[in-house]
Amino acid sequence: MSIIRSVEELKAIYDGVTEASVAKVTQRLTPEYRLMIETSPFVALATVGPEGMDCSPRGDRGGVVRVADDKTVLLPDWRGNNRVDSLMNVVRDPRVALMFLIPGSNTTMRINGQAVVSIDPDLLHSFEMDGKHPRTVLVVTINEVYFQCARALMRSELWNPEHFVDPASLPTAGTLLKAAKADFDKETYDNGWAARAAATMW
Repeated sequence: MSIIRSVEELKAIYDGVTEASVAKVTQRLTPEYRLMIETSPFVALATVGPEGMDCSPRGDRGGVVRVADDKTVLLPDWRGNNRVDSLMNVVRDPRVALMFLIPGSNTTMRINGQAVVSIDPDLLHSFEMDGKHPRTVLVVTINEVYFQCARALMRSELWNPEHFVDPASLPTAGTLLKAAKADFDKETYDNGWAARAAATMW
């Protein structure tokens, strides 16, 4: 296997970056970037810690983050599996990266910055949803923000319903758990999942 060992070798096989690739990067939200991000109901949150990398899906009704100002976005931490991998990373290493998806749009938005984990009571209560509040909120300070080339989503045809996969053709969560732990009770887990999710969405 031939392996690239240096940045110089890597750049030698790629054309130079275009003007647009550089010009799109800003250090704060423009009104247009703000509109894109506020429209997104889903973001992938990447963090790094002593144990390695983590990338966590985050979704919310309406916009997944709240824009506080042109340098700050707020990401509530709703109910999940309580592993808190991302949050543990942030309290030890504040570097974060976010990639936003907007259903129907092939343009993605990206933020690189630094975050802190807030438990400010007023902030938590400001995110009330169905009478519930997040236990923490990530406060992300933007270092750079830009949109991503649409080719990846165009190639994948992510939003094309003709290419949607039938969920019944895929393993259930219980099946995946049993594959990792042979004595796991997948039937009980799968049978109770819908009610469990409905009761713990927020």
